[in-house]
Amino acid sequence: MNWFLLIIAGLFEVGFASCLGKAKESTGATASYWYFGFLVCLVISMLLLVKVSRDLPIGTAYAVWTGIGAVGTVLMGIFVFKEPADFWRLFFLTTLIASIVGLKLSAN
Repeated sequence: MNWFLLIIAGLFEVGFASCLGKAKESTGATASYWYFGFLVCLVISMLLLVKVSRDLPIGTAYAVWTGIGAVGTVLMGIFVFKEPADFWRLFFLTTLIASIVGLKLSAN
């Protein structure tokens, strides 16, 4: 269950990073809504991280959480914000995913 919650926490990290990106593109009340979404996602993500770190090793939990956030945010950048998807960027994204899986497999 903790690994499932950690994945959800990582997805909310992607949510708060994406809200920041959308707020940057917005003005007025619309930007305020995106900033509110950022705060909601941030709080949920942190609370879930605190919960799972009680049972999982903090080094592993934090690395997996940030890894999910990093991978998800890069993918959001590519698909939503039209950032480049060149070979080296995808190569290093793949190595990051492999590292996250390795950390999960090596955790007790």
